Amino acid sequence: MGRKGIAPLPVDKAMNTRQRRFEALVGALSTDLYRYGLWLTGDVAVTEDLVQETFLRAWKYLDDLKDEKSSRSWLITILRRENARRFERKRFDMADYDEGQLMDEHSLDADGELSRLELRRCMAQLSVEYREPLVLQVLFGYSGEEIAGLLELNTNTVMTRLFRARNQLRDMLTPAGSTKRATE
Repeated sequence: MGRKGIAPLPVDKAMNTRQRRFEALVGALSTDLYRYGLWLTGDVAVTEDLVQETFLRAWKYLDDLKDEKSSRSWLITILRRENARRFERKRFDMADYDEGQLMDEHSLDADGELSRLELRRCMAQLSVEYREPLVLQVLFGYSGEEIAGLLELNTNTVMTRLFRARNQLRDMLTPAGSTKRATE
């Protein structure tokens, strides 16, 4: 009697392709999502959870992504919505804090250049409506039109917000009593 071999289980090629596609997406964009999430939340643990939730939702709806070129925008949109859901689910206690505790008053380095920490602090002071388009432009290099698509806004609205964000940053970063660059 011959020994019958056990037939291998049929491999679902569609599932295998889907998994490879997803793994490529995660490998290519997880760092960008993490960086953007950190800008949104300012908290490493929350950011890690947010990125995890983003990829879980992306896995669930991966078949809806038709154009691989738009995968970064698609994932950023998912991350933004997951972040919004975080606030829908939980009410946070507001605590008073002294801004001086968070930041050393002397934020200029030896050459008089603004430190990254000072710039981040000033950007964090911007309202979300101004900070978010600015971060998308600075971190990811998105155009005003691309940002408008991501944030589901009119392009002119995005451009206005970018303009106002830069002006507010300039005002925060200009020492009191010094003249504006436009008058130099």
